[in-house]
Amino acid sequence: MRVIISGGGTGGHIFPAIAIADAIRKMDASVEILFVGAEGKMEMERVPRAGYRIVGLPVVGFQRQMNFKNLKNNLFFPFKLISSLLKAHKIISDFRPDVVVGVGGYASGPVLRVAMAMGVPGLIQEQNSFAGVTNKILARKASVICVAYDRMERFFPKDKIFNLGNPVREDILRQNLSVGDARRFYGLDPYKRTIVLIGGSLGARSLNEAVLQSGALLRDREDVQLLWQCGKLYHEELMRSEIVGMKNVKLTAFLERMDYAYTAADVVISRAGALSISEICLVSKPVVLVPSPNVAEDHQTSNAMALVNENAAVLVKDNNAAVEMMPEALALLDNPDRMNKLRDHIALLAKPDAASDIARMVLKIARRENL
Repeated sequence: MRVIISGGGTGGHIFPAIAIADAIRKMDASVEILFVGAEGKMEMERVPRAGYRIVGLPVVGFQRQMNFKNLKNNLFFPFKLISSLLKAHKIISDFRPDVVVGVGGYASGPVLRVAMAMGVPGLIQEQNSFAGVTNKILARKASVICVAYDRMERFFPKDKIFNLGNPVREDILRQNLSVGDARRFYGLDPYKRTIVLIGGSLGARSLNEAVLQSGALLRDREDVQLLWQCGKLYHEELMRSEIVGMKNVKLTAFLERMDYAYTAADVVISRAGALSISEICLVSKPVVLVPSPNVAEDHQTSNAMALVNENAAVLVKDNNAAVEMMPEALALLDNPDRMNKLRDHIALLAKPDAASDIARMVLKIARRENL
């Protein structure tokens, strides 16, 4: 049996894809798995590190924000798309998959489109609460659409939808470390209440600026400490800032062990990407969500509102982050009853078996079994 998993571009696509592949491999070690990604994107490094073979397409995304660089890139978009479709056809002809899984990202569209046109059944794994344009188009021919939020029939045929949740990295599910040891791992005081800020592997400028604006607040709260993931793009610059010299602020470019970071946290501050939200639901942490405004269809706000409407998270708009983000996090720390309510409500949204449930669906499709 052969399976292609296509997509990537960000950790939010790559880690779920690897989690699905790992679950398939556990269920049936004889399955051949091939990843298809976008040349030059992080999946070309991360997937081989996880033990899987990957081939790349020259595909790029169409940029909606207009500037000289994006305009230049968009001029080449049609040619790279055609080249990617042709290469996808060759990959599928040579590998002969029994099923193709699309997890989102630049490579997902061409591979799914070509595969389904060639009669190969396709499974779409839509991670966000607001579906992207490509997935909405591909859904017409897909066999199954796995989602992580309710009310997705707004975008997809109802009879194809299975709400199985978003797969997460396996280490997130193994919460077997004490809080004190997790804090020591990051050089934190094991006894101080802790805020963990997650800006993504590349960081988030507005979240970093919001922390810089909160120096006086943090200086007055010696009972609280901040573990601050700023992103590799900003680390060198922020190391020179005054706030980094404070004893209760620990700056890092990248959180090497997310399971340790979540264990260390009393409160999390995070963007509202689908993967981050799924992880935070699983670890049941009170969270302040600051959705990125720089994403297609503003889907991070939609993701965040799905939690806010269940009284499972606090929302701060990106343009208010400098004024509201850190005060909201500190207010949560000072309100144990509210923290407990948020923790209880967010735990109800967790789907710890998402990877295995989706893998089981992939294998059923490949074997042409009834769903």
